[in-house]
Amino acid sequence: MPTILVTNDDGINAPGLLALKQAMAQVADVLVVAPDRNWSASSHAKTMHTPLRIHQVTLPDGSTGYATTGSPTDCVALVMGDVFHVKPDLVVSGINAGHNVGIDITYSGTVACAMEAVIKGVPGIAVSTCFPGDATWDIEHVRKMAAEITRGVALRVLEGGLPEQTLLNVNVPGRAPDALRGLRITRMGGRRYDPLEVLERLDPYGQPYYWLGGSRPEDDDDIDTDVGAVKHGYVSVTPITLDMTHHAFLDHLQRWRLPEFTGYGL
Repeated sequence: MPTILVTNDDGINAPGLLALKQAMAQVADVLVVAPDRNWSASSHAKTMHTPLRIHQVTLPDGSTGYATTGSPTDCVALVMGDVFHVKPDLVVSGINAGHNVGIDITYSGTVACAMEAVIKGVPGIAVSTCFPGDATWDIEHVRKMAAEITRGVALRVLEGGLPEQTLLNVNVPGRAPDALRGLRITRMGGRRYDPLEVLERLDPYGQPYYWLGGSRPEDDDDIDTDVGAVKHGYVSVTPITLDMTHHAFLDHLQRWRLPEFTGYGL
């Protein structure tokens, strides 16, 4: 049996984590290691200046998991650092509450776990679905459906692997199965937020404080993108590469002749 590490950024008590663990346990030995609290929108944060602790916990289904005081990517690093004396064949992160599409991929702790796996030489899958309040079907059933879809993706990855520096980002609409329009292989799409998404309020002493993320995004309609596919009821599977180079711009940037403008005679 292969070994799959299941982790997330919503914390060890998140219901999406349990649904994902139960689905992966049907095809692999599963190790569950997740943060002891919610780390949403933490991106690739790593703990560098404080020690980490690990606590064994009992998950709601009676199985064993491990909660860490660290970030989502710390969880992957601890496992890959042989703390648990096992190297997983695959890391699956989620099921996140809220889709991770478009520019949100750069904020996502869920996706960052899959990135950390790839950095450490193991294939990674990130999976997300809608926020509970946005589901048009019972959210528990949505999570189970997302977990089953991800199990199928995981099997194909275990069989065939992934290219170097590549992870898969899976997003499942919060709809009943008969309302899904299918599965699409997609690229990253456009998701835009109101630039004035900072909310200012006053505390009881009249001093201002601020909340970030107060607006809902505007998504592109293109169904060949992750945002458009999910918006129109498709499951989206997007290959994400860690090579962030804008290759098409390299030759143009060379023509800028930047060394001539540095003033250092490079």
